[in-house]
Amino acid sequence: MSARPQLVLASGSPRRLALLAQAGLEPDALLPADIDETPERGELPRRLALRLAREKLMAADGRRKAGNEYEDAYLIAADTVVGVGRRVLPKPEVSEEAADCLRLLSGRAHRVYTGVALMTPKGGVRTRLVETRVRFKRLSREDMDFYLASREWHGKAGGYAIQGLAGSFVIKLVGSYTNVVGLPLAETVAMLAGERFPIHNAWAGPE
Repeated sequence: MSARPQLVLASGSPRRLALLAQAGLEPDALLPADIDETPERGELPRRLALRLAREKLMAADGRRKAGNEYEDAYLIAADTVVGVGRRVLPKPEVSEEAADCLRLLSGRAHRVYTGVALMTPKGGVRTRLVETRVRFKRLSREDMDFYLASREWHGKAGGYAIQGLAGSFVIKLVGSYTNVVGLPLAETVAMLAGERFPIHNAWAGPE
């Protein structure tokens, strides 16, 4: 019998893995969920983040059941969405998309939403939406050109990674920093603790 319940992350994101490690949590398995992330017509950013987190959770749950493994584990899924007003920004795959995002974010405020979904070993589901407000400085042409050349934007919500070079663009942040990175750590830990996952077991040093 394992010393603690198993934990499965429905993501292959190195950022989310690093954030969990920061809280002393190491998933027993990764089950990335490949789903269609296209917003529904008129869907607001906050609703999209929560819907995708839940859909990723259910997709990963289906995968583990099909494989007859980790069925008694806690399962966590998350999705991060960047919004400007009612508009959902993409997770750019090409530089033209990323450039559009940077032009839109330059010199103005935007909101970052992360939906977190948790399934307990008994099949109960809890969800949480976390919002952070971020303001960028006005970006110069040089800022944009060199950031695009770095390719840090690839696949990132809103076309930037705050933990990288784009951290130098941020002049104001209200709310959770880890939420912008991709997983609101305090809220995720609180959800797990609320469902009796032994968060602090890994915190004690060696005897």
